[in-house]
Amino acid sequence: MKTIFEKIIDREIPSTIEYEDESVIAFRDVTPQAPIHILIVPKKRISSINECKAEDVAILGELLLTAKKLAKKLKIDDNGYRLVVNTGKDAGQTVFHLHIHFLAGRDLNWPPG
Repeated sequence: MKTIFEKIIDREIPSTIEYEDESVIAFRDVTPQAPIHILIVPKKRISSINECKAEDVAILGELLLTAKKLAKKLKIDDNGYRLVVNTGKDAGQTVFHLHIHFLAGRDLNWPPG
């Protein structure tokens, strides 16, 4: 069964796409937790960090480099942004397809909730 992210990748569900290449897609979160809240998702289905294998090292790097590209595109690379990866139900992961939350546009307190 496809995750909602796979449906977005396959264009079965509309989304506001901020970046896309052959291995990564980044789109606006429909329930944003900050003025800028983008999900960075590998097109390859990986359920969570716990499911990553050695052969996934390149895509993991691509996810982080995509965050850098987004920050530059949105002109917030100097102001700052937060990257969050939830792994497992207790951490708040609700879609079991690896993704990075890219959050910015307001002061982000520490520690997070």
